[in-house]
Amino acid sequence: MLLPLNNQDLPYPDPIHPIVVHFIIAMVFFSFFCDVVGYFTHNDRLHEVSVWNLVVASVSIFIAILFGQFEAGIAQPYAAAKSILSLHTITGWSLSALLVALTTWRFVMRQRNPIRISPVYLGAATVLVCIVFFQMVLGTRLVWVYGLHVEPVVEAARKGLLQ
Repeated sequence: MLLPLNNQDLPYPDPIHPIVVHFIIAMVFFSFFCDVVGYFTHNDRLHEVSVWNLVVASVSIFIAILFGQFEAGIAQPYAAAKSILSLHTITGWSLSALLVALTTWRFVMRQRNPIRISPVYLGAATVLVCIVFFQMVLGTRLVWVYGLHVEPVVEAARKGLLQ
């Protein structure tokens, strides 16, 4: 390893992936909220907020994936955590493609008519929110159940106590 790792198996003080991810989660959920409320109230300002939240989330998800891949690569997960980590990785990459596709779709709708939003889009956005929630569950399990980058678990792994 080129960089010395701390007690959390990281070359920097705290994991960056969760920080960026929480930002994206908030933006996707808030965007969905704005679109749903805007759909029923016909408030074009809420639709505008939604679009720009999606744009920033679409850029930010690639930063989250970059740090997620890096932090997963140095985590040295034990056997019990590997399947969840793999599913979390696959879901993250899939989520990035879906988020960018829905952002593009939403942006095109905005260009055509800033006040009107398609109910089909809202259905697809609901699916996006559900997948984000599923991804949150996987990430939560990686930290709170399997203890990736949590000091006592890292210490146990270094001592060979985890398989």
